[in-house]
Amino acid sequence: MSQRVLTTESGAPVADNQNSATAGAGGPLLLQDQHLLEKLARFNRERIPERVVHARGSGAYGHFEVTDDVTEFTYADFLSTVGRRTEVFVRFSTVADSLGGADAVRDPRGFAVKFYTEEGNYDLVGNNTPVFFIKDPIKFPDFIHSQKRDPFTGRQEPDNVWDFWAHSPEATHQVTWLMGDRGIPASYRHMNGYGSHTYQWTNSAGEAFFVKYHFKTNQGIRCLSAEQAAETVGRDANSHQTDLLQAVERGVRPSWTLYVQLMPAAEADGYRFNPFDLTKVWPHQDYPLRRVGRLVLDRNPDNVFAEVEQAAFSPNNFVPGIGPSPDKMLQGRLFAYADAHRYRLGVNHTQLAVNAPKATTARNYGRDGLMASNAQGRAAKNYEPNSYDGPAETGRPLSAPLAVAGHTGTHAAPPHTKDDDFFQAGELYRLMSAEEKSRLIANIAGGLSQVSRDDVIDKNLAHFHAADPEYGRRVEEAVRALRED
Repeated sequence: MSQRVLTTESGAPVADNQNSATAGAGGPLLLQDQHLLEKLARFNRERIPERVVHARGSGAYGHFEVTDDVTEFTYADFLSTVGRRTEVFVRFSTVADSLGGADAVRDPRGFAVKFYTEEGNYDLVGNNTPVFFIKDPIKFPDFIHSQKRDPFTGRQEPDNVWDFWAHSPEATHQVTWLMGDRGIPASYRHMNGYGSHTYQWTNSAGEAFFVKYHFKTNQGIRCLSAEQAAETVGRDANSHQTDLLQAVERGVRPSWTLYVQLMPAAEADGYRFNPFDLTKVWPHQDYPLRRVGRLVLDRNPDNVFAEVEQAAFSPNNFVPGIGPSPDKMLQGRLFAYADAHRYRLGVNHTQLAVNAPKATTARNYGRDGLMASNAQGRAAKNYEPNSYDGPAETGRPLSAPLAVAGHTGTHAAPPHTKDDDFFQAGELYRLMSAEEKSRLIANIAGGLSQVSRDDVIDKNLAHFHAADPEYGRRVEEAVRALRED
């Protein structure tokens, strides 16, 4: 069998891939060496802007199989039949660090699932925590700036981190999650995933239900202490990527069971706290978990850049039967995620293999732009409506309409009887064992004690006191002890 010929990008055969063309045997390089210039120019452009958040990630392909009938609550086709399988791509990530960061760090983890359904791609974009630090997207850029590297020192600064949290009491619940035992998962396989936001399901009768997603790991929860994490990072900064890659390669097939909580839409207004507040969970005694199906990963990407870095998830990619809720953070992300991908990858990023529909075909009137690959026949029209049998609207909304009332303006969320920034953080603390509480206190005090301003420390301590008196007292004592050393 003859060896295949190496060519330039235009297809011309390459005579020498070991030596550049020069003016004489020891002379300077020649500008006419097209192969050299092409290789260097492409090398300079091999990377794209990294994600502002969730930059460091890993991913795998697999499938989702429906195990329980949920047609009473949604007419989404891919959930319509027990036993139905849908191909998926899942991306896991850390949130705050850059692409070159380590995996085993104290940080929330992204948990994003792309379902390649026959009615289009459905993206479920969440985290490994059921809550988040803030409840309004207008605060998101400021929050991320406080957690990222300081523009002067070039490192994450405790002053910035805790100063923002001091002025954001709604973060207390997520801070308790992050500083607790689940703050550093042992691997991506050994953590849960959550949609985090509230979404909407609509059934065939037009009835609406608000829904929260819970992916429970079938491998069991495993986490690292701060000491174990430091050791892991020193041994392998790519520990989570290594674990996922090797597990799938050896046929382990990591899996999660999907459960949902469902709230009839009519109950939302009268619920005791705002059900669309991303800093709160719905208690299971109010809305029990209902099993839906099983998510299984069984194939690694062939190219991490093409399929993990260029994977684009956007929560506004819904399918019939599923839609948004009035969750303000979700509403902001409906715009921000898609816009981020248009910036990073270009307006035609949905034509890339990992992002394009697999079980159906995208048919629309988007044309041209950088890297366009959906060339149409010369008779195809690029406007609608038309008289040439082009794709047309269905007239059927994807989900039930959301009721709105009142005047436009910048409004705080309407108060419910038990809206509070601290009570769920206190409930979480009281659920912990004595050992878990001690580790939580040590983790919080380790960071808070490094803050240079006493008023910032005091503001944060007030949040922990408000969540639970014992919680606040123990954090205060631990911080004082560390600052006196």
